[in-house]
Amino acid sequence: MTLDREQVLRSAAALLTRKSTATMDEVARAAGIGRATLHRHFAGRGALVGALEDLGIREFEAALDAAALDEGPADEALRRLVAAVEPSAGLLSFLVGESRLFEGDEVNEGWDRLDTRVSAFFRRGQERGEFRIDLTPAWLTEALYGLIGSCAWSVQAGRVAARDFSYMIVELLLGGARRSVEK
Repeated sequence: MTLDREQVLRSAAALLTRKSTATMDEVARAAGIGRATLHRHFAGRGALVGALEDLGIREFEAALDAAALDEGPADEALRRLVAAVEPSAGLLSFLVGESRLFEGDEVNEGWDRLDTRVSAFFRRGQERGEFRIDLTPAWLTEALYGLIGSCAWSVQAGRVAARDFSYMIVELLLGGARRSVEK
């Protein structure tokens, strides 16, 4: 029987988004495999987290593609992005909390690609007069990431209904990012 690596990663992601301190034994049980099998494919927690990082980056890039950020008004594009990222929000929240992924010289270049694309989207909204210009695109990008992570945790903890995920994020971000029109 061959190991379905993607299934193991998804099981690990589901567990680690609920319990970030889970042991490799717990990850193996959640994936329905033995610890030795898990270790043959992921030499340790660092290797597993690295594989989850690659998965999370791929999923966020797919969400960016699906959202078609260059099309239509910026607020509609933001709604599409948040809806597209929702299925992987828990994984992304876990990864952002793994500070070792962002330390040292070997930071995955995928994070820079994501930041560049999201910042360009916010810059486009600013250039079109849809977003405030006193907040930098980099800050708006970080704020979006923070809201996605916070809402993922709130849904997981039962403090926010899952059906409200997109609404909560988009309305809070736009309420602060939208450029007010003076009359």
